[in-house]
Amino acid sequence: MSREVEGRGELAVVLLSGGLDSAVTLAWMRAQGFRPTAISFDYGQRHRIELDAAARVASSLGVVEHRVVEIDLRAFGGSALTDEIAVPKDRDLAGRDGGTIPITYVPARNTVFLSLALSFAESRGARHLAIGVNVLDYSGYPDCRPEYVECFERLANLATREGALAAAQGRRHFELHAPLARLSKAEIVRLGTELEVDLGLTTSCYDPAPDGVPCRRCDSCLLRARGFAEAGVRDPRVE
Repeated sequence: MSREVEGRGELAVVLLSGGLDSAVTLAWMRAQGFRPTAISFDYGQRHRIELDAAARVASSLGVVEHRVVEIDLRAFGGSALTDEIAVPKDRDLAGRDGGTIPITYVPARNTVFLSLALSFAESRGARHLAIGVNVLDYSGYPDCRPEYVECFERLANLATREGALAAAQGRRHFELHAPLARLSKAEIVRLGTELEVDLGLTTSCYDPAPDGVPCRRCDSCLLRARGFAEAGVRDPRVE
């Protein structure tokens, strides 16, 4: 059942991939009283099935608008998600090298996404943006760290008309929310459950079958499975 967007809260642009983290972030922003607008990206990703999940989540949670933006990061490649490179499977995530960045990293992806979301937000008069990055249970991407979020927020206020006008008045205009940044995957699952997110609508696989069935072996699948197991919650995506 879809939820209506109620109230007179401030408008917020939420990055929505269709995965667990972005869905919980969207629900969290709603719970904080924001009126969310969702933005998703069709960027040539091999797991494009996630866009179907994003549409389901947006409809279920309720958004002012759900915009899907097409960009082709396959033009650059350099990632197993946008190039003819095999997705790593069955990695030991518990013992992974903290200094290693896996080949599923898409060069500057979050910077590209947030820049477009920032443009969308400024065009809509929205001061708030939100992203579901996480630094505890993740694959090791540098653009998921809290210091990255802080730096992008400074950039947003430095490089925009609205940010410059606010700064001239001694104010900060844009705020970038990353509510899951320091939560474990189990804590994210529990939060999603508390916020009554239908987690069965989400997908978390880098290399799904054509019908969307997850591979169960990539980093994203393994992290999701561990999160649900540690939270003591059954994953509705698992038969």
